Amino acid sequence: MTTTPEADPRAEMAAAAAWLAHGGASSEKRGVTSDLSIDEALLLHSIGWEPIELVFGVSITSVPVGVWTWGRGQIGAASDAHNLAVHTATERLTKECSTVGGHGVVGVRASVEVHPHHVEVELTGTAIRPAGAKPHVGRPFVSDLSARDFVLLSNAGWMPLGLAFGASFIYAPRRDAATALRQSTQNVELTNLTEALYAARESAMDRMQTWGLQMSADGVVGVHVTEGPMYFARHVMAFSAWGTAVHLAGDRHRYVQPDVVLPLDDVVVQFAARSLRGD
Repeated sequence: MTTTPEADPRAEMAAAAAWLAHGGASSEKRGVTSDLSIDEALLLHSIGWEPIELVFGVSITSVPVGVWTWGRGQIGAASDAHNLAVHTATERLTKECSTVGGHGVVGVRASVEVHPHHVEVELTGTAIRPAGAKPHVGRPFVSDLSARDFVLLSNAGWMPLGLAFGASFIYAPRRDAATALRQSTQNVELTNLTEALYAARESAMDRMQTWGLQMSADGVVGVHVTEGPMYFARHVMAFSAWGTAVHLAGDRHRYVQPDVVLPLDDVVVQFAARSLRGD
């Protein structure tokens, strides 16, 4: 009996990287790879677009030592590390989209994890293009909107530009011993935590809006937010916000006439008729 030698993982990774670098994914012989649902793919085709390939962007950025320690380091370094990781992952996602001949990416799923010593960002989405179009000359757009939302946006005369992110980490100041002792038996608002969260929110929202303005966006839609204390540093309040920057492609917004759709897979509620008679 003969056995097949195990493949070298490093060789496989190198071969895959070389294949992507030479535009292998744009080959006409390659089938479509997409995480879009069937109805989303059909909706894209209804406006003349088609999915091409799953694309990824990943970045792991270090956080300086001592940032999370109360009274040590600069907390702004954590915010900068977060935003750098997001920016780098977005650039890599955009580059992969260009490599496969896409004009943009829709349905981007963002996974952002903040750890004591690093920030991990993973972006996954589906590259799309007008059906049969040549590779895009300019910068592809990136959007975390679903393909369904992209179709609605396009029909209304709007187009996505890219992802807009903003994150901020703020120290919650300590309460003095007398205040902490006095409040230990009372139901009172912990204003130090409240004010820190508000400060983090304002800073993160400002960064997200600035990111959108740098792309000449008219607004940011589909915004997601996360907030609260860090699990490893309860005295640090975090706030992050991200969404899709959009702009009006035409001269004016086009009104989209809604269609009434009745689903045929509703769950039928069954009951015994005798219960109405009190039997």
